[in-house]
Amino acid sequence: MRTVSVVLDIQTQALDSSYTYVVPEEMDDVAVGCAVLVEFGRRRAVAYVMEVREEDFSLEEDAVFSGAADAQGERSADASASSKLKPVLAVLSAPYFDEDGAALIEYIATTYIAPLSACVHLLTPVGRTPKVQKKGDSWELQKPARRRKKDAEDFTPLSDEEISRRARALESFELTQGQAKAFVLVSECLHRGCGEVALIDGVTGSGKTEVYLRAIRACLEKGCGALVLVPEIALTPQTVLRFEGRFGRTVAVMHSRMTAAERFDQWEAVRQGDKRVVVGARSALFCPMERLGLIIIDEEHENTYKQESAPRYHARDVAAWMAKRRGAALVLGSATPSIESLCRCKADPSWHRIALPERANGKPLPEVDVIDMAKEFSKGSRSMFSRSLSEALFAALDAGRKAVLLLNQRGFANFVLCRDCGYVPECPTCSVSLTYHERGNKLVCHHCGRQTPAMPTCPVCGSPYLKKFGAGTQRVETELRKLLEDRPQTDIIRMDADTTATRDAHERLLRQFGKPGPAVLLGTQMIAKGLDFNDVVLVGVINADTQLKLPDFRSAERTFALIEQVAGRAGRGDFEGRVLVQTYLPESCAIQSAAAYDRKRFLLDELPKRKLLRYPPYARLANILVWGDSSSEVREVAQALAARVDEVIRDVVGQQWESLGAAPCAIERLRGHYRWHILIKAPADADISAAITPVIRKRRAHKSVNVACDVDPVSLL
Repeated sequence: MRTVSVVLDIQTQALDSSYTYVVPEEMDDVAVGCAVLVEFGRRRAVAYVMEVREEDFSLEEDAVFSGAADAQGERSADASASSKLKPVLAVLSAPYFDEDGAALIEYIATTYIAPLSACVHLLTPVGRTPKVQKKGDSWELQKPARRRKKDAEDFTPLSDEEISRRARALESFELTQGQAKAFVLVSECLHRGCGEVALIDGVTGSGKTEVYLRAIRACLEKGCGALVLVPEIALTPQTVLRFEGRFGRTVAVMHSRMTAAERFDQWEAVRQGDKRVVVGARSALFCPMERLGLIIIDEEHENTYKQESAPRYHARDVAAWMAKRRGAALVLGSATPSIESLCRCKADPSWHRIALPERANGKPLPEVDVIDMAKEFSKGSRSMFSRSLSEALFAALDAGRKAVLLLNQRGFANFVLCRDCGYVPECPTCSVSLTYHERGNKLVCHHCGRQTPAMPTCPVCGSPYLKKFGAGTQRVETELRKLLEDRPQTDIIRMDADTTATRDAHERLLRQFGKPGPAVLLGTQMIAKGLDFNDVVLVGVINADTQLKLPDFRSAERTFALIEQVAGRAGRGDFEGRVLVQTYLPESCAIQSAAAYDRKRFLLDELPKRKLLRYPPYARLANILVWGDSSSEVREVAQALAARVDEVIRDVVGQQWESLGAAPCAIERLRGHYRWHILIKAPADADISAAITPVIRKRRAHKSVNVACDVDPVSLL
């Protein structure tokens, strides 16, 4: 008799396990990955098949796990154990995933202590709980409404030979020496097919994308498919154009700004084999590519590859697991690789690093000048644009060129800064900036809880010019328009969360910026990488300090990467580029190292701090998050969980582990919820999930307080 192990599409902690149902003899279309309709208690629910088994109940009566508790009529005492199982009522869909997909779901659920139902949704076409409808005597899933575009007529997918012919026609030029070495490395990883990782460590403009394109062509010639991940939706239009130019309509696009129907159509085309190259954001990793040969993660250092809601997976680490299981090659590319990836290449023989130290066109990297804004202020300048930046901006625009202005804004910027000397109050024991709390007019460390009254004057220089640092893009745009009011021919484009909220906004704004003539692109981190415009001659960083002083151990690394990445937008074509970085902390190692393109200097300063304080790559972290409407209830639940974590450390894993205890999150209240967290540090090779899972799973559910665990967090805010 056949049985199936299923995951119910019901998101509750009490049901977060697999359930067994019997398959009726006449139901021959059940397979791993199918959505099925089952009866659970007194309700009908959608479930997903994780395993199909042939059971011998006469031998395994004690192994039965009933999908429902109620009996099914009077039975004799010696009836088989199968009588305790309820039957599958209907098969609702063709398989969404196979055995590899089922293993992936289990891996993510186990590694990231995530609900199984949430992990299943990663592999379904729309990524949400489906609706069931009855048609006649049968049940089926309700598919999203599909709108057929005029240019989406039926077509015959390109053959391998045609893809190869077109690709080679566009590959008539020779690769640089660095590109050639990188392509050889990736080709060898593809040929061996054992899940190796190639880290392409190339400066901005070094031609990493061309290596990706040729690697994909080699992958397609093997009869395999490729997944390409980009960190920002803003990068998708430019990236897609390059990939479609090389591989035609065999390229699928997947990202969150698409409608459910559009995502379903692309997902189905990949499943059918019509699309064999997928380009998209983080979620594109889970497309149903039948023969996966290559995964490419561009700008692999970006924190957007970490999902911040359940399941809190990191796309880079999941991709490495997928590549190992399926015998694919994983390519990571960045001008500023993450510290974890750099260290992994030294420690793991299956991870290989190749450097591309020069731009593909032979042009030099732009010169970076650091501007001390405290000196500007002392000389009487009250503008957010320094004299040097203003003059450079006028010169670029008067020459008909373009400029990019980055507002280094992330999360919140509630730290206090002295505009005369650049002093920022820090915690004396945690080496992080104190966060300003308007309520109570106090400064608080969100690591150890230390509090101190906000001072009226600077304790270093006595200046009264203390202020909460940080300006929004709208204010900067207003000031920029005033600065350029006598240059009405200059187009000013702002890219931030507000202006890119609508569909196709990224593509429209970038197309506007790309038009001939002088223009300024003002934006947040989304404009710092991947953008390639030949006539951008100036890059200005408005405030390099905001991210540097956030209470997060990755702040220095992010500041270094951001400056070096955005600097690479200048001087990519025929015109010489220049970069101006405004800061109140000109002596910061992160800023000085980025200005000199000197990663070695930065790592020599940063790694000893990480090792001393036990942060990655020298430790693994887990951050237990607790949130709810009541401040006191959230605190009580967090403190109770912290006590259980302390018991696990004392009785199970030992003193090499460390818990920092329950404390308010850096942003204590968010969207009306009070937030606490418990940060746990474990040895770098520890199975941190196995130790923490019992603490999370065995807790008593609270009606108004939520708990989740972020394993390997990229941010502690």
